[in-house]
Amino acid sequence: MSTTSETPVLDTLAAMTGDSLERCGMDADMLLLIRLAALVASDAPPISYAAHIDPAVRAGLTAEQLQDVLVAIAPIVGTARVMTAAGNITKALGVAIAVAEAEAQAQAGMDTMG
Repeated sequence: MSTTSETPVLDTLAAMTGDSLERCGMDADMLLLIRLAALVASDAPPISYAAHIDPAVRAGLTAEQLQDVLVAIAPIVGTARVMTAAGNITKALGVAIAVAEAEAQAQAGMDTMG
């Protein structure tokens, strides 16, 4: 199997997320909030949160809504899981911001060359 992407695993996960959004009867924002809760409950690593950043932004989710989910599930999953999740979300956002900045710089370099 050949691929032209430099991130085939992330691309596959993004496609699965998109497919799930299309097949689920829930609104995208509700589905993503539920996924966030599931990520916290499963003690997911930062990359798992990173895969949901773009869909969450496109669904119009706010930081307050994400915080509300963490507050709502804390009594169920425990404070340690919520704190770990908050750190992992922060790491994922940092990576997403760094990637966006690198892409913007690369695009600016291409614009000045062409």
